[in-house]
Amino acid sequence: MDRRTLAIAAGVMVVGVMLGAFGAHGLKPRISPEALANWHTAVLYQFVHGLALFGIAVAGDRLPPGPARLARTFFLGGVLCFSGSLYLLSTRDLLGIQGITSVLGPITPVGGLLYMGGWTVLMVSALRRS
Repeated sequence: MDRRTLAIAAGVMVVGVMLGAFGAHGLKPRISPEALANWHTAVLYQFVHGLALFGIAVAGDRLPPGPARLARTFFLGGVLCFSGSLYLLSTRDLLGIQGITSVLGPITPVGGLLYMGGWTVLMVSALRRS
């Protein structure tokens, strides 16, 4: 088992739990339903990719170290770019940061590409090992 990736996965998941609870209880009365839906999308993708990181940690010795590190980097980058930008975009009116929408908007799809890159690395790695 890859303990470093397990620690990263656990960190991503605990922050996901906190942000999910904050969205449901702290933000619900303060942001629009559309913004709250975007917040929930960010939480969902953070959880899915936290579990993906957990899977990489558990697979540890079954994956070549290089692809495992690359997938881990892509998934973590995806969480930061995709989920992170959605968290900020969802709360931009509340935080008074409407002006950064033009910067954050393009970061969201970059995060999606990072997620796809992580899954692609795992897929190719699995096919090469068989």
